[in-house]
Amino acid sequence: MLDSLQGDKHAFHMKNRVGELRTAAGLSQGELGKVLGVSRQTINSIENGRYLPSLPLALAIARSFDASVEDIFIPEGD
Repeated sequence: MLDSLQGDKHAFHMKNRVGELRTAAGLSQGELGKVLGVSRQTINSIENGRYLPSLPLALAIARSFDASVEDIFIPEGD
């Protein structure tokens, strides 16, 4: 497993299901941001793959949807 992570040490691209889960929960980006203590713009950037959240924020997102981090954030190529 570690061998697959060592190929490109500086670029780690992730897909995510934040927008899908947020919409299913009936939340706006602003509402989710308020729950998580971040801005609507941060949620937008995460959903569009422009920003990879910190581990504490990724955990908070997962907890807010009663899911695991691995269920929400998927490495590209998986």
